[in-house]
Amino acid sequence: MAHHQSAKKRIRQDAKRRVHNRFYKKTTRTAIRSLRSMEDKAEAEKFLPKVISMVDRLAKRGNWHKNKASNLKSKLTKHVAKLA
Repeated sequence: MAHHQSAKKRIRQDAKRRVHNRFYKKTTRTAIRSLRSMEDKAEAEKFLPKVISMVDRLAKRGNWHKNKASNLKSKLTKHVAKLA
């Protein structure tokens, strides 16, 4: 257990940040899942920029590696392009 005040504060900050990061990661994963399940091309094309923005935000903050974000965006764009 931490004894210094600064260490206790760091533990509080880390817990708060962990919950915050978990929320954004889960929200993004859910959005990706819903985009992949879409059948309507117009609807998917409208939703794709929102998902890409979410992925970019996670990569910018360091929650996801930039290559993972890039691969996801590429695959999602290809998926939407293939819809009929």
